[in-house]
Amino acid sequence: MRILNREGLTAQGNKKGREDVLSIMEAGLSASDPYENTRQLFRREEDRLYVGNQRFEAEGDPRSGVEVIDLKETRAIYVVGAGKGAGRVAMAIEEALGDFLTDGVIIVKHGDRPKLKRIQVCYGAHPVPDEGCVEGCERIRTLSRQVTEQDVVFTIIANGGSSLLTLPEEGISLADVQKLTAMMQIEKGIATVELNVVRNHLDQLKGGKLSRLFAKAMQFHLIVTDANHHVIQDKRHDYEGLLKGNVWLHNLPEASTFSQAVEILKRYDAWENCPASVRSFLKKGTKEQETVKYEEFIKMRFRVFGIMPDCAHFLPAARAKAESLGYRSAVLSQVIQAEARECGRILSAIARNIEEYEEPMKAPVVLFSSGEMLVTVEKKAGVGGRNQEFVLACARQIRGSKRIVIGSVDSDGTDGPGGIHIPGAPFCLGGGIVDGTTAELAEERGLSIEEALKNHDTSGILWRLGSGIHMEQNISLNDLTVILIEG
Repeated sequence: MRILNREGLTAQGNKKGREDVLSIMEAGLSASDPYENTRQLFRREEDRLYVGNQRFEAEGDPRSGVEVIDLKETRAIYVVGAGKGAGRVAMAIEEALGDFLTDGVIIVKHGDRPKLKRIQVCYGAHPVPDEGCVEGCERIRTLSRQVTEQDVVFTIIANGGSSLLTLPEEGISLADVQKLTAMMQIEKGIATVELNVVRNHLDQLKGGKLSRLFAKAMQFHLIVTDANHHVIQDKRHDYEGLLKGNVWLHNLPEASTFSQAVEILKRYDAWENCPASVRSFLKKGTKEQETVKYEEFIKMRFRVFGIMPDCAHFLPAARAKAESLGYRSAVLSQVIQAEARECGRILSAIARNIEEYEEPMKAPVVLFSSGEMLVTVEKKAGVGGRNQEFVLACARQIRGSKRIVIGSVDSDGTDGPGGIHIPGAPFCLGGGIVDGTTAELAEERGLSIEEALKNHDTSGILWRLGSGIHMEQNISLNDLTVILIEG
C-alpha cells in the first residue's frame, strides 16, 4: 500500500467520503508502479536476451520490434540512470538479466529503498540537488570509461532526474546550481520544463550528454515517466517529436539553445541575480558545449522505450476504482500548470456548483486532475508542497459541505522538500485530504489556514488536523487530485 497512515486519515470528518477518496488514490498509485512494466520488456532464452514490447514504443518508431542480444557475444551489460522510482526499474532489470548484468549506477531520491545487488545506488536531493547527486554522476562517468563497442547499456530517466542527475560544468559550482534552482523553482515557481532549458546548458550529463558518454555501446533508453509530453516548440508527442523537441529526458537529444536559456532567465527577471559563473557560461556557450542534438544522436545505436505509456498512468486505474464504488468520473485536466492555491479555489468552486446546482454534471461524481501545480514561495521559509497548498485552499471553499471530499498527492510520495519537525510525523508529506469539516476543526484548534497559506507552511497544520498524507516513495507521474461529490 502506498498510503501509510490511512487509518488516521479516516478517523474524523466525512469518514466514508475520505475512505472512498483514499481507495481511489490507492488504486491509481499502486497501478503506476514501473516494476511490472519493465519486466514485460524482457525475455531471456538461454544465451539470448529479447528486449522490446510494442506497447512501450513511441508512435512512428522506425526501429519498431524486438531486439535480440546474443549474450555470448556481449562483453558487458551496464545500467545507469536517475530519477524518482528509478530503483524499481533497476530491480526488474536485475531480475531479468541475472548474472549477465555486469555493473551499474543509479541516483535516486533520499528515502527511496531499492533492493539491488549488482547496481550501485546513490542518494540525492530533489528539487535542489546536493553532493549525493554529484557523487552519483561522477560514478556514472567513471563507469562509462570502461565501455566498448561490444557492450550494452540500459539508461533510465524518470521524473526528478533533472535534479538528481547533476554534474555542473567546469567553472560552475554545485552551490551556484543550488542557488539557481532555489531561486527559479522555489522562489519564483517557474515550470520545470522551462528551468530545464537553463540547467541543461550548465551540466555535463543533462541534455542528452548521458547518451554521449556511452555512445560506443548499444543503448536502450528507458523513459520512466509521462514526460514525453514535455516538449518545446509545439513538437508532436510521437517518436519524431520526442527526439526533436525534448528538454526533459537526459538520455535523449535536446532541442533548446544557450540563447533560449538566457531569454528565460531574463523573462523572469532572474538574469542579474544569477551567479556570475552561470551568466558567464551561458553567454560564452560554444558549439562543443551545446547539448546533444538530433543529428548527433541519430548516428548512435539505440532504442527508446516509454515504460509508463498513457494506459499505465494512474488515471485509468483511479477512474475504474471510482466507477466501481458507484461514482461517475471525469478528468478536468491532465496538464495543469498553475499556482496551487488558485487551482484550489477554482476546482473547489466547480465541486460546489455540482453539489448545489447539479451542473455541469450530477453527483455522485469524482473529478480528476493531474499535471504539475506550482507554488511561488518567494522568501517564505515554511514547510509544505503544492498538493498540500491546494487542499488547504480547497478547505476554505468547501467549509460546511457535507458531500465534498478533496485529496491531492504528488505521485512520487513526497510533496515538497520536506522538513517537518513534529513527533511522529514523517520528514515529508505526500499530500493532503480535506472535507467540509476541516476548516472548522482548524479554527477550533487555534490553527490558521490563512497564515499557513500565506507562509507556505502547510505541512504542520495538515498533520495536526489528521489530514496530511504519509506515503511510500515510488515513481513520479505528477500530481493526482481527486475531488469527490457524494450523491
